[in-house]
Amino acid sequence: MNKTVGFILIVLGAAMLIWTGFTYTKKEKIIDAGPIQVSADKEKSVNWPPYAGGIILVAGVFVFIASKKK
Repeated sequence: MNKTVGFILIVLGAAMLIWTGFTYTKKEKIIDAGPIQVSADKEKSVNWPPYAGGIILVAGVFVFIASKKK
């Protein structure tokens, strides 16, 4: 079990180091006056710092190695 968790953390940490975020589009209503509706596409972004991926990667390696010793 710990070996699997360690491997998942390693993969997740490496992915977070490669991709530092993503963007998505969300429709928002600008005007809603009875039968007339005006909406606009707003682009939102989700970013995380690269060191977060490094910390998760190191934690995954630690968990993976610790599970081998038992």
